[in-house]
Amino acid sequence: MITLGVEEEYLLLDPVTALPVPLADEVRAASGLQAMTEAREIKSELLQAQLEAATPVCTGLAEVGGHLLRLRHAVSAAAQKAGCRPVACGAAPLAGGAPVPVTGEGRYLALQAQGARLVDEQLVNGMHVHVGVPGRAAAVGALNRLRPWLPVLVAMGGNSPLWRGRDTGFASWRTVVFGRWPVSGPPPLFEGPDDYDRRVGALLRAGAIMDTGQLYWQARVSERYPTLEVRALDVQLTVEDAVLFAGIVRALVTTALREEREGAPLAPCPPEMLHAANWHAARYGLHRGLIDAHGRRRGPGEAVGALLAHIGPALDEAGDTREVNRLLRLFLGRGAPADRQRRALAAGGLTALTALASTESPESAESTESMESTEGRGSPESAGDPGSTEN
Repeated sequence: MITLGVEEEYLLLDPVTALPVPLADEVRAASGLQAMTEAREIKSELLQAQLEAATPVCTGLAEVGGHLLRLRHAVSAAAQKAGCRPVACGAAPLAGGAPVPVTGEGRYLALQAQGARLVDEQLVNGMHVHVGVPGRAAAVGALNRLRPWLPVLVAMGGNSPLWRGRDTGFASWRTVVFGRWPVSGPPPLFEGPDDYDRRVGALLRAGAIMDTGQLYWQARVSERYPTLEVRALDVQLTVEDAVLFAGIVRALVTTALREEREGAPLAPCPPEMLHAANWHAARYGLHRGLIDAHGRRRGPGEAVGALLAHIGPALDEAGDTREVNRLLRLFLGRGAPADRQRRALAAGGLTALTALASTESPESAESTESMESTEGRGSPESAGDPGSTEN
């Protein structure tokens, strides 16, 4: 069984004004989070109004769901004690006049010096899925084969339509924000692991990036763990949505690894078309269909159907087919996350929006009852840390 781990980033909001509040240190110090912080399950982020939760290494989707539910409950309880509310939305719906302070760690302060205003506006939150790979060569080969499918993930997982009090018109404004950094978006095609290392080394020597953590590609080879890290997704509103995408991403990586082993030809994927498809996915989500790597327009049903057909054997192999299909039906029945945010805002204003996106939202709690009842949670200390942070 190919292992996986998930990281989620949460935004800390004032419960009354819905403005970001710099209380990450207070939340991490609250009773109940200290052990999780020491185990690196709860981590600081670039800005002091953000936190990251990381599952241990998992083998099954129910295990992922159980850990995410446990982490969300713990962060919510600690945040309440600190006087704020954690939400799982891909971008801050509001921002105050003054920038949120940067976390006082050396690397984050260096990022602030490098990125200037970009850091002030980095109030965006992602979901990262780490999938175990057998070696670096396999990881780079799989990365090449994942590229055409990244816009589908962006379109389905867009959860950041609001920014500074306005609707951006985008499903994933987070994708646009990250696109402003020097190394971002869909990764390029690599000839192999040596080519990957050579080109990353050139970026480092040129000073374009400070370290490999600034490879903000939507998928990359982890430098700390034997994983391929897929970073295209906004953080999801519910645990079930997060588990759905974890299952899809693992199946995509599994399929890519199999194709690499078998020497299947790479599908043509011109970089200009891939970047255009990615922008279109961030802008419209699934509403106007997708542009594929060949420049063809596909309707929403056709695009999702093609994805499921592509990963079907990998889902069967992992025993995930039934669960992913169940979660996908729920996901499509509720509507895309960006649409859910817009509906909540229209129906009940900021109060309804923050209630929807809260890590303790009724929707998230109700949708994960089956995971709690079936999940054995395991030990974070023995399972390990799945990966690195967004910034």
